[in-house]
Amino acid sequence: MRVIGTVGLPGSGKSEAASVAEDLGVPVVTMGDVIRRECRDRGLDPAEHHGEIASALREENGPDAIAQRSLPVIEEALEDSDTVLVDGIRAGVEVERFEEAFGGAFVLVSIEAPFDLRAERVSERGRDNTDDGESLHERDERERGFGMDDAIARADVSIRNTSSLESFHEEIRALLTEGVEALEPTETP
Repeated sequence: MRVIGTVGLPGSGKSEAASVAEDLGVPVVTMGDVIRRECRDRGLDPAEHHGEIASALREENGPDAIAQRSLPVIEEALEDSDTVLVDGIRAGVEVERFEEAFGGAFVLVSIEAPFDLRAERVSERGRDNTDDGESLHERDERERGFGMDDAIARADVSIRNTSSLESFHEEIRALLTEGVEALEPTETP
């Protein structure tokens, strides 16, 4: 059993890592889906209220609320697969929750890229400014407010996503099929 979590600021490549996992048949549990589902349950548009509801869930149920709600989904995915990718960890307390639940089977991967490159990627996705006018700088600050810097610091391995998309995909494939040991030694903290 392996549970591989990804953490990174917007535009770093978490969704690309998830798409590689899906291509390999590795189940992906996207923590943002918990928030989108809660938005819909509250009668709100997830595209407009995602950040607001993410904050509300943490205020109402504690800072690890989204990780708590993701655990049953991860456990269910592990019934049919040896490896599950958890997309979009945002806080150190979420890391703690997954470490408690999965012990040594949990690996946290920080996906990193400089601001300018992330801004270019987000702009290409048409998400430079969301419907509520939130800029990438504001999104970064919101994410950091959840404790993302702590989560990034706790990563077992970092992947610098600054080269070609194919190169990044190759690293993620190696991670998912061979484990952390397959990555270049310079990429571990």
